[in-house]
Amino acid sequence: MHLIVGLGNPGPKYAGHRHNVGFMAVEAIADAHGFPPFRSRFQGRVSEGRMAGERTVLLEPQTYMNESGRSVAEAARFFKLAPQQVIVIHDELDLEPGKVRVKRGGGTAGHNGLRSIDAHLGNDFWRVRIGIGHPGRPEAVTGWVLRDFSRADAEWLEPLLDAIADAAPYLVREDPANFMNRVAVLTRPNPPKVAAGPNGS
Repeated sequence: MHLIVGLGNPGPKYAGHRHNVGFMAVEAIADAHGFPPFRSRFQGRVSEGRMAGERTVLLEPQTYMNESGRSVAEAARFFKLAPQQVIVIHDELDLEPGKVRVKRGGGTAGHNGLRSIDAHLGNDFWRVRIGIGHPGRPEAVTGWVLRDFSRADAEWLEPLLDAIADAAPYLVREDPANFMNRVAVLTRPNPPKVAAGPNGS
């Protein structure tokens, strides 16, 4: 069993923000794999289904970004999950827009959502880092992440979210190499026709 967490801030005024790309990715996964509607639980929004033949829980903490760890830890305790069974999808300033990287453990790079999860769960969880780029000046970071994606961003964002959703079963298999390869293939300009992903849902 795995818990896939998307990070963001609750409420319609934040919905399109760069900081909410984790929510966007989790919702794309739910849609692509036929998960039921989200419901309130664990101080968040939860949907439970199956991917790659495995029970999978999707979670969007509703605690605001800085307190994400309270929701994540509550869900992990309820399902008796170790940190390595938790996968957190979040925005990453230090990656170019549209780039995706996966790693387990490591630091928080100043991300308040990750810092909160570290404090409540430890740091040995998986991170799916979605690049949103950096505004270039440290003082501009808050305004950058708490601003909607631009219209131009839609050219890479929508295909990327679709690709992450398609490749998500590799995450629950803890196979980051194939996850990233699948995302890369699907987001190439004019991608070649390839065999279907591991939908397993």
